Amino acid sequence: MRYTHLGAGIGLALGALGLQIPAAAAEDSDVSIDPWNAAPGSTVTVSTRACDPDADYGKGRSELGGDFHLFQGDEEGVLTGEFQIPEDARPGSDTVTLKCPPLTKVTETYQVTGRSPNGSVDAGFGPAEDNGVGLALGGGLLVTAAAGGLVRMYRRPDDNRA
Repeated sequence: MRYTHLGAGIGLALGALGLQIPAAAAEDSDVSIDPWNAAPGSTVTVSTRACDPDADYGKGRSELGGDFHLFQGDEEGVLTGEFQIPEDARPGSDTVTLKCPPLTKVTETYQVTGRSPNGSVDAGFGPAEDNGVGLALGGGLLVTAAAGGLVRMYRRPDDNRA
């Protein structure tokens, strides 16, 4: 029995370690995409260290955003560019390909998420733009129900309380 628990513990530890390997591999990439989970209509910034440190220009292509240019970033040896995801883009993955001298080509994939909700949600119980009357009425009903429950609990005889 003791060895079963030991084996299960070792298996869990190895499984947790195995789940960390893809994350560690992603961190070693020479391409940085911000944001990694972008919404349609947002601007995506791409930076890379894969190019020659003396390079001051490169080209990029996103399957969704099209062509864009890479220029010298804030740090030396880093080329940075940006593009915009179209408003009608569907959720899924997008691949970015970067090319810079001398004959360097790197590819990275990031996720396009669904559109963020904008405004309130209509749940079917009247307008979502409530002016507070409904909230006050609902709060009053809850307070009344709680007070009624307390009164009923205190008015019952002691031997009938459960």
